[in-house]
Amino acid sequence: MAASFPPTLGLSSAPDEIQHPHIKFSEWKFKLFRVRSFEKTPEEAQKEKKDSFEGKPSLEQSPAVLDKADGQKPVPTQPLLKAHPKFSKKFHDNGKARGKAIHQAKLRHLCRICGNSFRADEHNRRYPVHGPVDGKTLGLLRKKEKRATSWPDLIAKVFRIDVKADVDSIHPTEFCHNCWSIMHRKFSSAPCEVYFPRNVTMEWHPHTPSCDICNTARRGLKRKSLQPNLQLSKKLKTVLDQARQARQRKRRAQARISSKDVMKKIANCSKIHLSTKLLAVDFPEHFVKSISCQICEHILADPVETNCKHVFCRVCILRCLKVMGSYCPSCRYPCFPTDLESPVKSFLSVLNSLMVKCPAKECNEEVSLEKYNHHISSHKESKETFVHINKGGRPRQHLLSLTRRAQKHRLRELKLQVKAFADKEEGGDVKSVCMTLFLLALRARNEHRQADELEAIMQGKGSGLQPAVCLAIRVNTFLSCSQYHKMYRTVKAITGRQIFQPLHALRNAEKVLLPGYHHFEWQPPLKNVSSSTDVGIIDGLSGLSSSVDDYPVDTIAKRFRYDSALVSALMDMEEDILEGMRSQDLDDYLNGPFTVVVKESCDGMGDVSEKHGSGPVVPEKAVRFSFTIMKITIAHSSQNVKVFEEAKPNSELCCKPLCLMLADESDHETLTAILSPLIAEREAMKSSELMLELGGILRTFKFIFRGTGYDEKLVREVEGLEASGSVYICTLCDATRLEASQNLVFHSITRSHAENLERYEVWRSNPYHESVEELRDRVKGVSAKPFIETVPSIDALHCDIGNAAEFYKIFQLEIGEVYKNPNASKEERKRWQATLDKHLRKKMNLKPIMRMNGNFARKLMTKETVDAVCELIPSEERHEALRELMDLYLKMKPVWRSSCPAKECPESLCQYSFNSQRFAELLSTKFKYRCQIHHHHQNYLLLH
Repeated sequence: MAASFPPTLGLSSAPDEIQHPHIKFSEWKFKLFRVRSFEKTPEEAQKEKKDSFEGKPSLEQSPAVLDKADGQKPVPTQPLLKAHPKFSKKFHDNGKARGKAIHQAKLRHLCRICGNSFRADEHNRRYPVHGPVDGKTLGLLRKKEKRATSWPDLIAKVFRIDVKADVDSIHPTEFCHNCWSIMHRKFSSAPCEVYFPRNVTMEWHPHTPSCDICNTARRGLKRKSLQPNLQLSKKLKTVLDQARQARQRKRRAQARISSKDVMKKIANCSKIHLSTKLLAVDFPEHFVKSISCQICEHILADPVETNCKHVFCRVCILRCLKVMGSYCPSCRYPCFPTDLESPVKSFLSVLNSLMVKCPAKECNEEVSLEKYNHHISSHKESKETFVHINKGGRPRQHLLSLTRRAQKHRLRELKLQVKAFADKEEGGDVKSVCMTLFLLALRARNEHRQADELEAIMQGKGSGLQPAVCLAIRVNTFLSCSQYHKMYRTVKAITGRQIFQPLHALRNAEKVLLPGYHHFEWQPPLKNVSSSTDVGIIDGLSGLSSSVDDYPVDTIAKRFRYDSALVSALMDMEEDILEGMRSQDLDDYLNGPFTVVVKESCDGMGDVSEKHGSGPVVPEKAVRFSFTIMKITIAHSSQNVKVFEEAKPNSELCCKPLCLMLADESDHETLTAILSPLIAEREAMKSSELMLELGGILRTFKFIFRGTGYDEKLVREVEGLEASGSVYICTLCDATRLEASQNLVFHSITRSHAENLERYEVWRSNPYHESVEELRDRVKGVSAKPFIETVPSIDALHCDIGNAAEFYKIFQLEIGEVYKNPNASKEERKRWQATLDKHLRKKMNLKPIMRMNGNFARKLMTKETVDAVCELIPSEERHEALRELMDLYLKMKPVWRSSCPAKECPESLCQYSFNSQRFAELLSTKFKYRCQIHHHHQNYLLLH
């Protein structure tokens, strides 16, 4: 058994390893010399002498350093030496050094943690308080994945004792094997079989005249029938008695606290736990004790097991640990709330199968403990029933660490209460109630930053970006899905906030933007078109096998379904359409149909072989087919009311892509194979009506298609005409080069898609058996089967380029005065061109080009350029004619460059007819040496 302990007075706060400088010297000095008292009477001296002859040791002859402190016979370690007078005088005057030495020598034989004395056979089973742990303990710590590797850390963790501030003159420097075993039991989770004292921690104090350690040594000598120290003063005895009485009072107080009555009062569970008297069977006493709590002595409710294998109700043990300290109420073994575990399942099974009597007066049933809760639900009004809590299973985890299903289960009652409150007070808005509760909780804890973010989310101003914005960022920064996901995770991990939206949110936003998302219907259904409208991007070569036989196509084409793309465009314009209806006082218009005018466009994109990065090899050129919704009208009160019109029909912002193919626009067969299914869809839509929900109301739409967005080169391909080098130079009529040079004004629009189809059949079958020249003259340049119906025209850009090319030729010929010498050689013409290029570079900063482009044409067709060219022309008469020709051109240009000439330039439109006739007159008289071939296109643009 352990020795008794001194009263607890508090830990010393001495710094690490600070010792008195004379401590070691005093210890050495006390071992060498024995100090005799000069106050002895002659009778005492005579008795001492006699005892020495008889072999009895006197008090002065007993060793100062005792090997045993529990009353065993001390063994002298030094022979008797006579004290030097100098030292004897000093110790006589001041006995503090002797007392300190005795105190420090005694500390060597006591355990730092529990205060027990070391036994003689424990010399190799002592452990230093400071320093690294031994090998066995280190292996155990590594196995349990503990970070502590020094004794001070382990002592602080297990015994709650801070030994880092120890001083050798006050505290022992070693601890016993008993405390070492307790630490091993703690980390190995083995049952506790090692005794640990009730006073869990020892507290050590500096040496004083009433030092308990030294007094304990003297009491040990007295128990060996030694003569009492007659010089011990009455005052010292009084102090010792007071200390002993204080220790007794403390023991009695601890005994009272540890009594079961006090623990029962702490648990206070008599109204919630079942008494063992309710057991239906009269079990043996030891069995009843095994299934009852050792604190409250009720039947175990939600049982938990400590490391020392004692079982308690969860509520009872937690309350006792909080009030009485972190040790087991049964065996005083260290115990913490985190050490509690659920008993084995076999024990829980036996416990749940126990039969108990229902405590309600009107009920005499016997039910198992497992079904007790369900049974007492029928006795809600009865006051005798108890609320039994016996969850079993794993220890109760924190709410946020549970799965979603477990969270729902635990919060079910609260959820029902919140729902009832929301239905009664907030119109069923459970979300607002919960978020407001969370907001109030954050404000109460002064977490205002999170509260502000939550409030912004509640008001619809969330701190994160919208999914559509995140999608635009991903597309515009060329991020792949995996790269965006890495960025999303990194930002969320670093900031703790979801600034960017996850990929699934981006995909949902993308679905809304892509065709095929909105539901629609055709009445009657489209002919020769699939009934599936839930499509996104589809393969552009899907119609190849049915369109072209045995034609090898090595290309890539992707497209949307035409009607799906039109529906997507209309839904994008929903607000504009509804606003147009409100402006025309047609809010209540429910009839139909809405007439939609669609302009189609198709053009080559040039060389893209070096624009696609390091992907697979692709054909060099690409072609894009797109459309623009020009205007939407409603037939109302016998007139067409316009509810929408595109303000900038030539802008790329309103141009919707429909099909993209990697092919050359001059490859007639590839264009036919890819665009034929698209044209089939367009033809089917012409004879049907679209049923689409717009503004929450189902409405009908009819479509009119205008193929006006084609340049001359593409019109020739899709209409089956010969290339631009053909004798039949125009896509509007059947004019030849010679006819165009002789008659610049009077041309009629003679070409149509139906005529081109008929001419192709004549070209293919040659029913009149004519020669090639005769056949070409009959079909007027049609050499392939047309597959797209267009409105033949020339776009404004190519009109500028064509006219600029003509003016460039006129400038060259005027420099060489061709009107005087029409038979100039080719070398002379090249010299004139070189002179013009050099002069334009010098005056207008126009670099020579191989082929006319748009930018060069815009800079060339100005009055400043004409003034510069006139410097090279000697004749003043030619100057005036050239300036007038350019002036007429600049007056007519706004008409064909504007989207709506009647609105944008009405004055130029009124003068256009006169200016065009004067322009033709100048060309036919002053500049008749040059065949102008593009002017009648301008006349067509005006009429169209």
